[in-house]
Amino acid sequence: MSSSARPRMTGIGRVLVIVYAIMALGATGRSFVQIAERFDEAPLAYTLSALSAIVYIVATLALVFAGRRGWYIVAWVAIVFELVGVLVIGTLSLLAPDLFAHPTVWSWFGMGYVFVPLVLPFLGLWWLAAHRPAPRAARPAPAAVGS
Repeated sequence: MSSSARPRMTGIGRVLVIVYAIMALGATGRSFVQIAERFDEAPLAYTLSALSAIVYIVATLALVFAGRRGWYIVAWVAIVFELVGVLVIGTLSLLAPDLFAHPTVWSWFGMGYVFVPLVLPFLGLWWLAAHRPAPRAARPAPAAVGS
């Protein structure tokens, strides 16, 4: 790592990872309890809570390792999926409230989580756009033989 490389996990990047990790823990715990105790009451809502937990776990890991090109792409996919999920499920929970009589992490645009699920993907996407991984160093051309 060169001395001119910017550290990725400082400032807002670190805060973002911490918030994603908290959401991952909260969504995982919530979905585990919902599925273990009352899955038959609202299988759609509780499955969506588990899906959001998986997305938050993947996004957390991807943000931590986003300095590597592959993880950077995984972070983009996970956070875009999260944003689409929040917007679609948030809209459906308003238009078809019977589907979400039991709330999910993303229903009502994350109202049960103080709208953090709505704001978080926008911050995540902004951070990813501002912190692209460094391009791979160009390989030197092979030396000409017999020159």
